[in-house]
Amino acid sequence: MRLDDNTVPVLPEGRPPVVLQILPSLVSGGAERGAIDLAGALVAAGWTSYVASAGGPLEREISRAGATHLTLPLASKNPLVMRRNAAKLVELIRRLDIDIVHARSRAPAWSAWSAARSAGRRFVTTFHNAYDARGALKRRYNSVMARGERVIAISHFVAEHVAGLYGVGPDRLRTIPRGVDLQVFDPTRVGAHRLMSLARQWRLPDGAAVVMLPGRLTRWKGGPDFIAAIGALERRDICCLLVGAEQRRGFRRELEALIEQQGLRALFRIVDDCRDMPAAYMLADVVVSASSDPEGFGRIIVEAQAMGRPVVATDHGGARETIVPGVTGWLVPVRDAAALGAAIEQALAMHAGERERFARRSIAHVAGHFSREAMCARTIEVYEELLFPYPTDVDAAAA
Repeated sequence: MRLDDNTVPVLPEGRPPVVLQILPSLVSGGAERGAIDLAGALVAAGWTSYVASAGGPLEREISRAGATHLTLPLASKNPLVMRRNAAKLVELIRRLDIDIVHARSRAPAWSAWSAARSAGRRFVTTFHNAYDARGALKRRYNSVMARGERVIAISHFVAEHVAGLYGVGPDRLRTIPRGVDLQVFDPTRVGAHRLMSLARQWRLPDGAAVVMLPGRLTRWKGGPDFIAAIGALERRDICCLLVGAEQRRGFRRELEALIEQQGLRALFRIVDDCRDMPAAYMLADVVVSASSDPEGFGRIIVEAQAMGRPVVATDHGGARETIVPGVTGWLVPVRDAAALGAAIEQALAMHAGERERFARRSIAHVAGHFSREAMCARTIEVYEELLFPYPTDVDAAAA
């Protein structure tokens, strides 16, 4: 049976469905944010929602959403720990009457898959990227994500990877793009005090155009290419921001050395992970995503557009699905600093009227295709496919 949007689904035992999402930790990232958003949506829909992980700074957001966090060492790749996790999950699944186990990352997915099979419960996975599959061992490790009764891909790019490499057919594969909280990423909700506070904290010079590359400080996010692109512009009237926490020790020093070599020290700021990204986007005149490897989706690209900011991104992966070239942003060849710089220059050259039209189109584009509500509703529909399937023609005839 299919339940309408205003009905809380009830299982034969007379209770609402129970979902357990599983991921390594709750530190930062797209998988974590998606799990939190869905946990809250499930509670709002009348379902019972659990999230299991090793914990982290975002753990309190699970409680705020009305869901329950279960702490297990799920970030571990140690086979013995993974086996113990599976046994513990079986006990939790049975005790809490879990109906659906939803794994969002590879290492904990092995424990989750084993536990779901042992307990006889539904198993769902989400591919958050096209994982590196070079070598038989790596491909085997990744393959657990293709074992879901439903396999969710966060973009068509990822879905093609899953279908082509792991043979997941349309009967199991569902493409559900990531969603943005349009109440948080709303330019009308960012007050002047938030902008001024962040501008002072980052020591932004008055009157300078701001070009920002957000994302973890790791090589594949394209920091070196961004620095080279700014160097090619030969402009001194801009301020460039690299916003994100260092992922690999020493990489920040490497970026600082590149900035120094280019003679750009006066133009650049490298700042730690920002807790007010809506305000950060509002400070930017251009937002850049220069990833050298394809993004599975590209959350930053969509968040920036939701805030009405023009985006310049490398032309591969999920960016091809989230940017409308010439309408909401620019796509440039990968690792082409000259092309990246030229697109940034083009974005900076827009006059006020062009920027306003760009902003309106970008905001409407995200609202129409990438809202948090749509992402959560479509994921719940996937759960309902498993718990409350449509009757088949054979079933209908027998009835």
